[in-house]
Amino acid sequence: MIKVGDTLPAGTLYEFNEVESEGCAIGPRPVDVQAEAAGKTIAIFGLPGAFTPTCSAKHLPGYVQQSAALKAKGVDEIWCLSVNDAFVMGAWGREQAAQGKVRMMGDGSGLYTQALGLELDLVARGMGVRMQRFSMLVKDGKVTQFNLEGPGKFEVSDAETMLKQV
Repeated sequence: MIKVGDTLPAGTLYEFNEVESEGCAIGPRPVDVQAEAAGKTIAIFGLPGAFTPTCSAKHLPGYVQQSAALKAKGVDEIWCLSVNDAFVMGAWGREQAAQGKVRMMGDGSGLYTQALGLELDLVARGMGVRMQRFSMLVKDGKVTQFNLEGPGKFEVSDAETMLKQV
């Protein structure tokens, strides 16, 4: 499992590109995690699934609401990770007014979740293998803070905790 002092593992996440621009078509866009994290301070939080109750009512909205405060304290970007595809993450981001505040990163196959060591087996509940709820602060690709939630909890991965840790 990823921990403080570790470098983010190599891998690709997918972000839904809403606007066509030179070199970027509308639709899913691969994001090389290590290349995108280089030279930046990033608040990353992960959760079991888009449109799920705690994730939609508390986790993502908190980071959307605190985005300006986090950026004022030196955070360059905020990333939301989930084992969902880029289409779902894009739709959820639109619904939650995350554009320009939180980058919605899909890990549809769960490969990056595995690389982080943060799998959450929800097969018995009909949700497959998902991501554990967590947050971390990453500076130039290295984890400087890491907060992992206990099963069914939402106490340490929220935006307010991250704001105190920046």
